[in-house]
Amino acid sequence: MPASQTSVVREELRQIEVCDQGVRNAELITALRFAGGLHNISGRVALEAEFHSPYILQRMRKALFEMYGVVTEAKQLPVNSTKPGQPMFLFRTSDGEAIARRLGLLDSRRQQVRGLPNRVATGSPDELAAAWRGAFMARGMLTAPGRSASLELTSPTNEAAMALVGAAGRLGIQAKSREIRGQVKVLIRDPEAIAEMLSKMGATKSAEFWNNQRQDREKRATANRLVNFDDANLRRSAQASAAACARVERALEILGDDVPEHLKVAGQLRLTHREASLDELGSKAEPPLTKDAIAGRIRRLLGMADKVAKQLGIPGTEAAIPRES
Repeated sequence: MPASQTSVVREELRQIEVCDQGVRNAELITALRFAGGLHNISGRVALEAEFHSPYILQRMRKALFEMYGVVTEAKQLPVNSTKPGQPMFLFRTSDGEAIARRLGLLDSRRQQVRGLPNRVATGSPDELAAAWRGAFMARGMLTAPGRSASLELTSPTNEAAMALVGAAGRLGIQAKSREIRGQVKVLIRDPEAIAEMLSKMGATKSAEFWNNQRQDREKRATANRLVNFDDANLRRSAQASAAACARVERALEILGDDVPEHLKVAGQLRLTHREASLDELGSKAEPPLTKDAIAGRIRRLLGMADKVAKQLGIPGTEAAIPRES
């Protein structure tokens, strides 16, 4: 799946209309927790949040205004101040202490909450899904189907990560928290669980697209394994045929005119029809022979030649087998 699929998922999520205030609140709080922070500016607490998309930023500003009456300032960050893939759009409210308390992001000691407010982490299934939706819009990423496929969130703290792991568990989806290159990640690795979480968050089209790509990839992988398996069988069959023919040629060379006629005929059949099976060789004999009969004659031909070669002190039939490169 292309890297831009993350943007496609975010775009689908930000268009979801939410009427329930508890669900809308869970999405907003989690998005702000994962995308922002509280800062002291000139003695006043400021609430800031950075997003990848101006439309997601606008969604959060709208929710803050409609639910809490908070007006925020927004701007696009200078291109030279951000790295590729990092958020580029920021909003801020300079009088953030009161709203941070109402959101549950600030405790009674004026300290930023390390995880998520309890009302979010223990909410209804719809609220838990909304929390994941908010976190994904803020700091989510979806990687391509394959061995390393994952739906992951970059968390500001271990506590926030564990809150989302718990939320996923209550939704019946297994997620894990890991520290990767100095960043705390919340990860869903199982392909079916990834599709299920996308659906629960509301990205149903993305879930279907991702699932179809995963299934197509698995079909191609299965087909490739079968092709490789067939190729390996063909190589082994060709190598066995070449070895058998080389030994028969050497046997006829060693025995010369002393080879019994019925064994000579069996050997010549093997050399004339190099790719044929033993059943096919037997059917070409005059009169026709069974598979076991033709195999037995070739065995006796090789055994007789090896015995003579040993008596003469010369290389036997196995010395004629081509060496693998």
